[in-house]
Amino acid sequence: MISKYYAPILSPNQCGSSLIQTIDAPLPLVWSIIRQFDNPQAYKQFVKSCEILSGNGRGIGSVRELKIISGLAAKRSAERLDNLDDESYVMMVSIIGGDHKLENYKSTISLHEIAGDEEKGRKTAVIESSLATVTEKMASAR
Repeated sequence: MISKYYAPILSPNQCGSSLIQTIDAPLPLVWSIIRQFDNPQAYKQFVKSCEILSGNGRGIGSVRELKIISGLAAKRSAERLDNLDDESYVMMVSIIGGDHKLENYKSTISLHEIAGDEEKGRKTAVIESSLATVTEKMASAR
């Protein structure tokens, strides 16, 4: 699964990143929070609010508009749910609008169970990767 979602071949005008976090909670509990496309502020601290613009907020193709906490590079972001796989614990989102400098931005989040001992309980690894096209707008913002 790692190579399927997290080993993209980047073109010269693309950039990407990955973040791995370990959470001291069982995978089903973590997934029940992460999979809420209509409530990202439950786990993303930079989100002030979320409004569903189309779809039901839980199905592929749903679109949301996020209001971003002040002090960041953008105030709002429009995002589309591209994939939500409850069997593989994968969610894929694309940014389709907003007042930021990101173009062709795609994010993938996947969850993976980590075996723990009986005393500490089960843990979950959360991997979030992103990919975007580097444009003149982005380069001039540096």
